[in-house]
Amino acid sequence: MTAKTEMGMEAEIVPDRSGEPATFEGALVIGAGAAGLAAAHALIEAGIPAEILEREQRLAEPWHRRHDNLHLNTHRDLSTLPGVAYPAGTPAFPHRTAVIRLFKDFAETHRLPITYGVAVEEIAFRGDHWLVRTSEGPRVARHVVVATGRDRQPFIPNWKGMKGFSGRIIHSADFGRASDYAGKKVLVVGAGNSGFDALNHLSGVETGQMWLSARKGPSLLPKRIGQIAVHRFSPFMASLPVWLADAAMAATQRLVFGDLRKYGLPPAPSGGASRLGADYTAIAADDGAVKAIKAGRILVVPQVREFTNDSVILENGKAISPDIVIAATGYRTGLETMVGRLGVLDPKGVPLFNGAAGDPKLPGLWFTGMRPSIRGCFANARIQAAAIAARAAGRKG
Repeated sequence: MTAKTEMGMEAEIVPDRSGEPATFEGALVIGAGAAGLAAAHALIEAGIPAEILEREQRLAEPWHRRHDNLHLNTHRDLSTLPGVAYPAGTPAFPHRTAVIRLFKDFAETHRLPITYGVAVEEIAFRGDHWLVRTSEGPRVARHVVVATGRDRQPFIPNWKGMKGFSGRIIHSADFGRASDYAGKKVLVVGAGNSGFDALNHLSGVETGQMWLSARKGPSLLPKRIGQIAVHRFSPFMASLPVWLADAAMAATQRLVFGDLRKYGLPPAPSGGASRLGADYTAIAADDGAVKAIKAGRILVVPQVREFTNDSVILENGKAISPDIVIAATGYRTGLETMVGRLGVLDPKGVPLFNGAAGDPKLPGLWFTGMRPSIRGCFANARIQAAAIAARAAGRKG
């Protein structure tokens, strides 16, 4: 049995007498995104051997697939990985191609052991080790770090009548180029981070009428105030008590945008920091969408009830006729097959613990990158990686 490594070599996996491979006295890290790369690096630095298993055939594949207009909503200086940085001239909010380059530089700089083309099918606990069943055969390790991401699988609700709709229905992950929407009537469903990201791009294009279907109002911050990137303040905001961070974000939203309820946007059910911890709702960033809402280019409408051949029926019974519907309706982790039997997922498939937290009955199992953070995913990846490595090495984290 063999597997292809990063250097193109084949590593032989030798079973022990029990029929299972010999135990790897280290950690298997599942997923080579920011969280997985940071975790593997931290583990190796702590003296724990680590190997990354990546189901795709190249690094940063999800970033290669995302739409052309995608930029980070987090600032360049707070979106790095240990020992690497963006080159001079990178915009404050890096384009996805810059993120891909960062991943490659990080993996090469630290010579991280990544095995590509290996899909993990199931993880099972064997008392003092973990059995990892993969597309290339079983692996056994003392530690397993699941870093497959909270946005692994785009989710679109099963709306009544949607299959007969004559227009297009796409997920926000497949947004494409903003110019593709010129002259089109567009409905964006979802007023969260992904919904506002799509609307920010669309606000710079001469589209037809746009609508935003909002079930709940967002916790919304401007990308910039003047020339200052608001995300630069995220480390300070993360240090505040949750109630105070909620109040600070709400005050900033009100001072910058005014009362958005006048334009039909529902109020947020709770504060931005509270929602990060309670239902894992990321904070939305505005970069032109609010201006378009106030100008009437984007009309805020109720939830979608159903589809007909040529229209969308809203909860209030009114019909609109978009050419394209963008479902900014979130993602799922897709972890049910992999770890569903372990009892570690909530009803939405999100791990019950994350970072250095764990289940005493399942020692050596860690999850990282499964929660949004005020700091952003890169800073959070570094923090969680260090904490996991410390715990795995037997130190207090």
